[in-house]
Amino acid sequence: MAISKSWAAAIGVAGVAAMGVPVISGSAVAQVMKSQEHRFEAVVLADGLENPWGLAFLSGGRMLVTERPGRLRIVEEGKELSAPIAGVPEVFASGQGGLLDIVLHPDHARNGWIYFSHAIAGDGGARTAVSRAKFDGAALRDLETVFVARNPGSGGVHFGSRIAFGADGKLYVSAGERGNANQAQNPKNHNGTVLRLNDDGSVPSDNPFVGRDDALPSIFTYGHRNPQGMFRHPARGEIWVHEHGPKGGDEINRLVGGANYGWPVVTFGRSYAGFPIGEGSAKTGMTPPLHHWTPSIAPSGMAFYDGDAFPRWRGNLFVGSLKFRYLARLVLDGTRVVSEERLIEREFGRVRDVRQGPDGLIYVLTDESDGKLIRLQPVSE
Repeated sequence: MAISKSWAAAIGVAGVAAMGVPVISGSAVAQVMKSQEHRFEAVVLADGLENPWGLAFLSGGRMLVTERPGRLRIVEEGKELSAPIAGVPEVFASGQGGLLDIVLHPDHARNGWIYFSHAIAGDGGARTAVSRAKFDGAALRDLETVFVARNPGSGGVHFGSRIAFGADGKLYVSAGERGNANQAQNPKNHNGTVLRLNDDGSVPSDNPFVGRDDALPSIFTYGHRNPQGMFRHPARGEIWVHEHGPKGGDEINRLVGGANYGWPVVTFGRSYAGFPIGEGSAKTGMTPPLHHWTPSIAPSGMAFYDGDAFPRWRGNLFVGSLKFRYLARLVLDGTRVVSEERLIEREFGRVRDVRQGPDGLIYVLTDESDGKLIRLQPVSE
C-alpha cells in the first residue's frame, strides 16, 4: 500500500503559502472544489487503509490512524504507509466493532499517553472499552485497559466509542446502547451513555451520579442511542456529541451532567419499518437536541473549526455523513444551527471522521475497504 504525495495546484500555492501553511510541490494537481465561502483542494494523503476510524496528530507532521479490523498505522507525508504498529489492544472486530477512536492525552508531550476506544469480547457478547499506551516510535508499550463498559450485546452494533478530553481534564467516552434500546433509560448500566472518567479510568468524585444507588457513578449523561461524534467546544468548554437516530432523528446534543437525552422514549426518528417509536419528539425531563437530521444522514466524526486557513469557516461545525457520503458544514448562531452545506459530496466515499489539524487544515477519513485520508486546504480565491 502506498501513500500519495501532498500536492498543491499552482493556482493554490500562493494562497496557502501566504497563510504560512506548508506546501509540498508535485507534478499532479489536487481536486479543486468550491464552497459557499471558500475554494479549496481535496488532497488524498493516503489510500489503501482498511475501514479507518480515528485520527490523531503527532509531532513532526506524523499522524496515527486506526483501522477497524484492529490495526494502527503511522501516516507521514511523502512516505510509504507504515506497517501495522505492534502492541495494539486486542479487539472484537465484527460488524461495527473493532479498533475505533484515538486521542492524545492533553499532556502527551510530557507523559506520552495515547488513548484508544475499541470493542472487546467477553461474557457472551462484546462491550465498549478504552485502553491507553505509549508509542516508542516502533511499537506501543505500557498498554493498559482503563475502562470496560457494562453495555454487553450479542451483536456487532452500536458501540459508540468516540472519546475526548474536556476542559476539566477528564476523559469523556461515548457508549452506544448495543441495540438494546430500552436499556438506554436504565443508568444502572452503560448502554446509551456518555461516561466521565479520570485519565486513569477511575471515577471523578464530582460526577453527577456519585453516591446514588440507582445509577453507575461513571455516567455523565444517558438516554443516547449510538454517539459517534464528539468534541470539546473550544470557546464554551462544553462537550458536544452527535448520535445516530433510527430512520431519521440523528441528533446533535450539548452535554449537561446528569441529563437524560431521551432515547428511545423521545426521538424525531421512526423504526426502520416506519412505525413510530416512543412517545413523540419531546417530553418533560428529557433534553431536546440542538439539531436533528430527518431523514438520517448517518453521522460520524465531528469537529469545530477555529483555524486560520479558512477564515470564513471559523466557528463552523463539520460532521461526516456515512449514508450520503459528504462532509456537512454547519453554520452556528450560538448553539443553534442556522444553515448547512454539503462538501465533497459522493467524491470519496463514506465520511467516518473529520479533524482540524494543528496546521489549521481539515482532515477527513473515509470508511471504505480502500479508505482514504484526505486533507482540505485553501486555494486562491
